[in-house]
Amino acid sequence: MNTANLTPKTSRSVTYCTRCVYPSLAVNTLLDDEGVCNACRNAEEFSRLADAAFWDERRARFESLVEETQSRTNGANWDCIIPVSGGKDSYWQAHLCKNVYGLKPLLVTYHANNFLPEGQANLDRMRDELGCDHMVFGPSVETLRRLNLAAFRRMGDMNWHCHAGIKIVPVRLALQLNVPLVVWGEITWTVAGMFAPDDFAEYNKRTVLEHDLRGFTWEDFIDDGTLEPGDLHWLGFPSDHDLERVGLRGVYIGNFFPWEPNEHAKLMHRLYNFEFARRPFERTYRTMSNLDDMHENGVHDYMKFIKFGYGRASDHASKDVRDGLMSREDAVATVRKHDHVKPRADLERWLAYVGISEDEFDRTADTFRDPRVWWIDGGRWWKRNVWGEPSPYGNVKLASASERERYS
Repeated sequence: MNTANLTPKTSRSVTYCTRCVYPSLAVNTLLDDEGVCNACRNAEEFSRLADAAFWDERRARFESLVEETQSRTNGANWDCIIPVSGGKDSYWQAHLCKNVYGLKPLLVTYHANNFLPEGQANLDRMRDELGCDHMVFGPSVETLRRLNLAAFRRMGDMNWHCHAGIKIVPVRLALQLNVPLVVWGEITWTVAGMFAPDDFAEYNKRTVLEHDLRGFTWEDFIDDGTLEPGDLHWLGFPSDHDLERVGLRGVYIGNFFPWEPNEHAKLMHRLYNFEFARRPFERTYRTMSNLDDMHENGVHDYMKFIKFGYGRASDHASKDVRDGLMSREDAVATVRKHDHVKPRADLERWLAYVGISEDEFDRTADTFRDPRVWWIDGGRWWKRNVWGEPSPYGNVKLASASERERYS
């Protein structure tokens, strides 16, 4: 088939960064006049500024925060709560806070029932290896099943509860225990250039609601009758009064120290026996990421591809391009190999978990496709690719003529 004329006006808005492989429709991504995305520009700015004095100043800020926190707790309580999943990053956060700067942290885990065996083993080792107190909160499996399915149907993201749980549960516990500081890791929004290097953005309701929770709250998942308010009380956001009462601060350690996940993983393996994935993933090449959530690199990430036409391999490769670890040519080849893959084993596990068929999954997933990315030709889905020419990706499962009309 001649593909030269298969790109309609609606898809021409999708272009790709000329440095990394991010599409222009990635969340909060903008391309400048040179075709470079704001995440790459942000990384460029960090690289320009980040000499020894730059990081010394930021490290000094963190040291002042440590002193202030310890003066408030005075050894009578935990100094901080560190939300941990047992991944490489949370190991590094706990290592830095406790074993480098002498804080007394309480590790807190939101357990989403999605751990790979090696991820669960890493989580179980944290308390012993790092010598920290550790609390784990896990909603009932039945609640998680229902929430998986409700969020998939409502917003196309079965892992919504994971994003919500890790940002809400530790804060609720900090308020109950009067712990004044919560320490997260990576400044996740810098990937999309949402904040400048000197913003030092901290935990706040607006960012959590708009970025982490995608604009949804627990109330959006109870109107179909399968979940009740009492099932999801743990997802209620704390009141301003409670936050002010404790004087709680939520900081991101990536504001103060270079964030180098590849190096963190190697160091945590050497110091604390952190375990990498035992088997390669189908949708990305990294083996040290997302071991705490099997669907993050699997069916959840496949849904991102269905929606926006890119996936985890694009994320990982773009970061590695910015860090000088991969060429753009190799990044394009990596995306071509991984981004489109439908993860068979992971999908089958999730379908059995929530009790729906693959056909229902495909039909529901199709309703979330962005018409700026996808179009229909010959009963198949097409999209433009980072390597140039458009390609088909699966058969159309949309049921109604009005749904199909969006992609004509």
